[in-house]
Amino acid sequence: MNINIDYAKREPIYEQIVKEFEKQITLGLLPKGHQIPSVRTLAFDLGINPNTVKKAYDILEENGLIISKSTKGTFISDNINKAKEIKIAELVDKLNETIKELENYGLTKEEIIKKMK
Repeated sequence: MNINIDYAKREPIYEQIVKEFEKQITLGLLPKGHQIPSVRTLAFDLGINPNTVKKAYDILEENGLIISKSTKGTFISDNINKAKEIKIAELVDKLNETIKELENYGLTKEEIIKKMK
């Protein structure tokens, strides 16, 4: 499993892990039912604290992207379409915030659209 972490980035490592999993699930690189590394294994591979991986896994599980099965491991959920829905909703929210900020600087929606092309 290839998880890319930028240790120099200001974004917390657990958020980078969540985004990497979301991306790989959305692109189909991690299919439904695929077993992912244990918290300790991934932490060791990345050279980070297991609590950081645990936090990322908790978020992924809360979002319905992974499922933990006691004594069997952690797997990609059957509901991977949820990853796309969550990511699209996040991006739309960010886009709306950016549009509002640009409007606060006096741009109209038409001017914003024109600048985006």
